[in-house]
Amino acid sequence: MPLSILLPMVVLGIAGIAVLLHLLGLSQPATFEDEAAARRAWLREFPEDTPTRVILSHDRHAALVETPQGPGIVWPMGADTTARYLDGAQVTQTDTGLRIALPDYTAPCITLTLDPEEARHWPGLMEARR
Repeated sequence: MPLSILLPMVVLGIAGIAVLLHLLGLSQPATFEDEAAARRAWLREFPEDTPTRVILSHDRHAALVETPQGPGIVWPMGADTTARYLDGAQVTQTDTGLRIALPDYTAPCITLTLDPEEARHWPGLMEARR
């Protein structure tokens, strides 16, 4: 097949898939329905470490998790979620929420969009549980 036909086919195919995913609502970041959903997301990453407490953000896009092993965070990564422990994390407040720098090359930085009230209190909650 000539390149002049193949290239537009590929570009239009990829664009069509992106539009279809967006129209189906699959391009939205994951949200937690309740604390149990955040707990399940944590247990998918760390099945041996059952959370003792879960604190959801107001927009339900992130959750602080308290476990016997220490504090952690669950947040969306696209339409799915991921979780990390907060050991050695450096938290800084930004205009839109928090920036959490982790000593983990697989997730070196998490940017959370939080209400101003949440952004003020979450670092204290993370520190209080260490």
